[in-house]
Amino acid sequence: MTHKLMTILAAGLLVLSLNLTAIADTPDTVDGVTTIHLDQHNGYFAAQETLAGLEPGTYEFVITNKAGKTVGWQLQNAESHEQLDMFPLEPGQTRTSRVEITDEGFRYRCPINPTPWYEVGVSD
Repeated sequence: MTHKLMTILAAGLLVLSLNLTAIADTPDTVDGVTTIHLDQHNGYFAAQETLAGLEPGTYEFVITNKAGKTVGWQLQNAESHEQLDMFPLEPGQTRTSRVEITDEGFRYRCPINPTPWYEVGVSD
């Protein structure tokens, strides 16, 4: 590969990565409640806001089923695995999960249409 082609490819990857990070908004916090929107597709969740830099506090997770079949929401404390919330969602349904998140972080997944655990760290 020529040096010029490698430079062009590197510049393209940099632009792409900057564009992808610009897509995720910072979560809104109103009256002490931070809102995170998650769309559940077949086998994965897509977050509309960034999950980096979150702090302990009250959160509302707004989950929308975009999988076209019944799916679920399971939210746990990341360290103790204490169940914080869990419910099914029908196709197209949106539900909100309001919970207290500690500095131990949280993890979530779909237990019906199995997805991997999404582990999210939280810090003061």
